[in-house]
Amino acid sequence: MQNYTKATQVHLRRLSSYLWRLSFCNMTFEELNLTKPILNALTDLGFTKPTTIQEKVFSVVMSGADVCGIAQTGTGKTIAYLLPLLRLWEFKKVKDPQVLILVPTRELVAQVVETINKLSAYTSLVVKGVYGGTNMNTQKAEVEQGMDVLVATPGRLFDLAMAGAFKLKTIKKLVVDEVDEMLNLGFRPQLKNILELLPERRQNLMFSATLTDEVEQLIDTYFNAPVKIEAAPAGTPVEGIVQTGYHVPNFHTKINLLSWLLSTDASMSKVLVFVATKKLADEIFEILSVKFPGEAGVIHSNKEQNYRFNAVKNFENGAVRFLIATDLIARGIDVAEVSHVINFDVPGIPENYIHRIGRTGRADKKGIAISLITEKEEVPLNSIEALMKLKVEIKDLPPTVEVSTVLTDDEMPKTFVREVEVKLPSREDVGPSFHEKSAKNQKVNKKTSRRDQMKKKYGKPITRRGKRG
Repeated sequence: MQNYTKATQVHLRRLSSYLWRLSFCNMTFEELNLTKPILNALTDLGFTKPTTIQEKVFSVVMSGADVCGIAQTGTGKTIAYLLPLLRLWEFKKVKDPQVLILVPTRELVAQVVETINKLSAYTSLVVKGVYGGTNMNTQKAEVEQGMDVLVATPGRLFDLAMAGAFKLKTIKKLVVDEVDEMLNLGFRPQLKNILELLPERRQNLMFSATLTDEVEQLIDTYFNAPVKIEAAPAGTPVEGIVQTGYHVPNFHTKINLLSWLLSTDASMSKVLVFVATKKLADEIFEILSVKFPGEAGVIHSNKEQNYRFNAVKNFENGAVRFLIATDLIARGIDVAEVSHVINFDVPGIPENYIHRIGRTGRADKKGIAISLITEKEEVPLNSIEALMKLKVEIKDLPPTVEVSTVLTDDEMPKTFVREVEVKLPSREDVGPSFHEKSAKNQKVNKKTSRRDQMKKKYGKPITRRGKRG
């Protein structure tokens, strides 16, 4: 690992101080050092003011320093690293990528590619995205045509690099987004292999919701004195999200309450419903599809890739009003104007709750998060509240919601039968496995000659005589 010179370190400290003062300003994008094409693209998207993380990251990346950004989803960090990268990008007549962006899921690949295309609409920049779960030869042929920016999941990127689809020596900027989730999904070996293949002289940008020991180890090994920037790290509830909950006794009451909310609350125009398992997602989808025909969608990792993309697309364009999902997309979806997030099940990992509710109230907009809480789920809820240092407001169950007495198999009381230990006799008290045979049943193999047989039968020996002539 290379270290910066003393002069560079002094410069970085001054830059950090400047950014600290900058965080109190209310800047616009026009005040940043952006080109006219990027500003035009931001105007088309309706963006006028950068978020906190976007303000803090821009100047640090422009200085050429490595960055370690600690920010949860929903704070605008994708645009935070894309703006300076697009500002620094220069057209070159090479087919191999200059910028590499690694993300943990296929959904994130698609969304980052889409965001880059929107921000670079007035430039000639070419971006490609690759991910697993689809034909590699098709992707190989696509990237061989050339690109400026490559967005990829680690596994598929490594496979394509080993197949010679592109060269990594041209990479000047590396972004590793959602690195903590990437490590949780088991991408550590591929990530390390990729980092070792990249040229040493490059700028590294790493973004994570949590700064775990594994993340710090990667930073120490592959980064050069990164500037640490924090903006709403995991555990910090997104400002502007109203969090409420209902105590419910069982699954079927949850279904009744969810149906009541979707039926009576006109503001629920775009709702994400998070559940614990893939099986449960399909089950709830089947139930609600009958009650709300054409309004429900479902997405989880067992669905085919095209189905997953279409599910997100239909939810984004309003073809379906609510989408039932597992934590697969707790960080893997960036849909504008999500009005509500409903936690049908309280997640066991507190950080996942933060990521879930971060799907609403994005980019400084208001949002609503509602949790349906059984008695068993009060323990994980307490852990979530301890992490956020904030209590979730509990509301009374509406009187028109039917409290079901029907229990699922998992909710049925378990009957425990006491096991009585039987004392076995000691080996000394155990007799032989078989009793002795009676005398008449005892058989002894004894060969008897024919002479003896005849003598026993006739009382005297009988011998054979030759034929008379």
